[in-house]
Order: sequence, then C-alpha cells, then structure tokens
Amino acid sequence: MNQEIFEKNYTMSSLHKAIKVLKAFSKDEPSLSLTELSKKTGISISSLQRFVSTFVYEGFLHKDERTKRYQLGHSLLYLGNLVKEESSLIIVAEPILKKLNEEIGESVSMNIIDGLERRCILNYDSTYPLSTKMFVGDTSPLYAGASSKILLAFMPNVEEYVENISLKRITDKTILSKEQLLTELKDIHIQRFAKSNSERVRGACSVSAPILNASQQIIASVTLVIPEVRYSDYNENLLIETIQSVALEIEKQLY
Repeated sequence: MNQEIFEKNYTMSSLHKAIKVLKAFSKDEPSLSLTELSKKTGISISSLQRFVSTFVYEGFLHKDERTKRYQLGHSLLYLGNLVKEESSLIIVAEPILKKLNEEIGESVSMNIIDGLERRCILNYDSTYPLSTKMFVGDTSPLYAGASSKILLAFMPNVEEYVENISLKRITDKTILSKEQLLTELKDIHIQRFAKSNSERVRGACSVSAPILNASQQIIASVTLVIPEVRYSDYNENLLIETIQSVALEIEKQLY
C-alpha cells in the first residue's frame, strides 16, 4: 500500500495536521511563532490558531504571552513516561526515593506538571499503619499542597496561571488569595522548598523540593508526606534539608 492510498483511506486530516504542529518543534527550534509554525507545517494561520489554542489548553504547548511564541508543554513529559516507563528520570529517581522511604518510613512521591494539574508519577507508601495514601496517576490543583506549589513556583508562566485560575477551597487551610499565593510562590522559588499543612488533605503535612534541568527549568518535585500527628516528632529543618538533598542527588545523576 503506497503512502497516498494510506493517507486517503486510513488517516484523519485534522489529526495529521495537529501532529505536524507538535513535530515542527526541534532541539534547534524549541520556540516558534504562529507565522513560523505556518511556514513549517503548511497550515494556514486561521487553522493553526485553533490547533495551538487547544494544545495550550491541554498542556501540550506553552505560549509565552510576552513574545507570543510557543514551546512544547509538560503534558508531553507525562505521556513520554507512559510510553517509556524506563525513562531516565524514573530510572534515576526510583532507587533514591526507595532508599529515603526505607530510611524514614514515611510516604515519598515524585510529581510533574500535567496541563494545569500536578500528577504523581512515582510513589512509595509509608510503612506506618497511619499514613496518607498517594497513587501513581493521582492529580490535584497546582495551588494547593507542597508537591504542587513547588512545581508552580518554578513554572515559567506562573503569573499567568494564577491570574486565570479560580482558587477553590479544598480544606479550610487552602490559600484563596491570589496575592498571598504569589507572595508564597516567590518565597518558595528563592528558598527551593515548599511546605504545607492540611492544604489539600486534612491532617497531612508535606515538604517538597524541585528537580531542575541544566537550564534551571522545573522537571518534577519530590515530596515527603507525614501525618500531622507524627510531624512534630521530626526536626522540620532536617526534613527540608533531606528532601532538598534527595532532589539534588537526582539532578546530579540526570545531568
């Protein structure tokens, strides 16, 4: 069967064009304007606007509102992990996080940005009878909880996200002020750690640190989750130092 017959009988034209948009990006051209995308794909500007708007909404593309240029989004990282379970991130992180889980006995997880949400891609449950459960694939808003806020603090379009998101009460400790949230995110970015208490799950305390690439862009977050009744048994500063050390160890092995 030749290519022409295959494309005529077995492919969807609109889907084929959408894939061409994603494939237009490369290592040499990681950022493209709408005009450049049109030239590379042969798709008209009017059609492209619909494609890229959908991709931005779903997290497959990111639009820089200042330059009006597009980049591949973080949702592709999650899909890449599904396609290739033995990704370098998973391979590197698994033994490190498993060791931390065994040493401290508390829940340890790794999370990424998936569209406008935090998604868990790796988790080791607490060995204690009383624990907060996390499951691979779980999602939550980016504005609540340490594992989410550390991702949001390093997201390139954080101000745009906060401006357009509707902050909904998850618990009585969920931040509902956008001004307060932005202030906290700036502090998190400077300190390179986030902590929370019952912001998303009542009675759950967590500390989280970022995993960054060589360009200091966020890849994932690593998090310790400890029930509030047991949290005071630990030295909080030591917990923060521990999770930061784990994140840096993963970074060093990746790069």
